[in-house]
Amino acid sequence: SWVKRITVMIDGVSTNGTNDLTVKIGDSGGIESTGYAASIFSNITLTVTSYTAEMGVFDTSAAAGLISGQVILTLMNSSTNTWSYQSNARDDQGIFTVGAGTKSLSAILDRIQLTTVGGTDTFDAGSVNIVYEG
Repeated sequence: SWVKRITVMIDGVSTNGTNDLTVKIGDSGGIESTGYAASIFSNITLTVTSYTAEMGVFDTSAAAGLISGQVILTLMNSSTNTWSYQSNARDDQGIFTVGAGTKSLSAILDRIQLTTVGGTDTFDAGSVNIVYEG
């Protein structure tokens, strides 16, 4: 309940598929899969991808290599449990993606999930760390 900013750092992360790397957040009711207003821009596709079921972190449509970067979540409004996010990530092939968006929860944020679109890809390399700030 005291957290105002969360940074998720990823280093050399890889999955066994080509679904975009994403983050989902949730509260005591569980991880939420609706109500996101998020987009990412990729230098390889030169397009914007919008998300409503998660927060985009990296566009892996170009068979990305090892992904490194960060996702920063900032509490915008404690009355509505609204969080903004920004992300920046790149892979070892020079592909980069930047993202931004918002998500409101019905209660205090207490869980974060690093996943992929559809949630079927599995992680096969890299490390993840997280920092909480009040």
